[in-house]
Amino acid sequence: MAKIIRKPAPRKVAVTKKTAKTAAAKPKAVKTKALKPKSTKPWTPAEIHEVFSRFRKANPEPRGELEHVNPFTLLVAVVLSAQATDAGVNKATRALFEVADTPQKMLDLGEERLREYIKTIGLYRTKARNVIGLSAKLLSEFGGEVPRTRAEIESLPGAGRKTANVVLNMAFGEHTMAVDTHVFRVGNRTGLAPGKTPLEVELGLEKVIPSEFMLHAHHWLILHGRYTCLARKPRCEVCLINDLCRWPEKTV
Repeated sequence: MAKIIRKPAPRKVAVTKKTAKTAAAKPKAVKTKALKPKSTKPWTPAEIHEVFSRFRKANPEPRGELEHVNPFTLLVAVVLSAQATDAGVNKATRALFEVADTPQKMLDLGEERLREYIKTIGLYRTKARNVIGLSAKLLSEFGGEVPRTRAEIESLPGAGRKTANVVLNMAFGEHTMAVDTHVFRVGNRTGLAPGKTPLEVELGLEKVIPSEFMLHAHHWLILHGRYTCLARKPRCEVCLINDLCRWPEKTV
């Protein structure tokens, strides 16, 4: 009869706390110089003057694209434009402003009927409530007129810093810088005024743009971001300032 030979069982290796900790540890990240972002050469005052001189020459009297007939309708249009396109807002407000172009007329219209006019705009229920609220506050605290200070405008329902800057600039000719997504992108991409927040970009632009250009500066930058310095496919080949732009990925 054949003899059965059993192989010895494999010896178990004791796992100590130190061994387990070493096995579970993640590999250390390798630091290289390539991981560090390249520093951007600051714009000189002469270059900034040149940029806005070109914008002015190409479009001497830029206009905001939100349709309005007075400071009140401008205020309402800007409040409605949050997370919406200017074209979409204009489509809704053309009929609205024919029947409600003052705070009193807007209150008389009422929130429910207002919703019917603006229901094609995103967040229209909240926006309708804000428009009725700001109309009431304008009548009760400001004599039915749009106030002329940033703090007072920001105190109105639905109005923030960007809204206040747009109204102060377009209705009252103040040298303010309204930073929307387009201005934020242009300020950072070109290196004109890099910043992590809209406020940082706003203050940076106000610091470097010469006073002679400030009345129209935010319109030039908005239009540049909307039609040339696009988010996904910037049109560097037709950009007025492509030779000065600091963006390392520009295509010219």
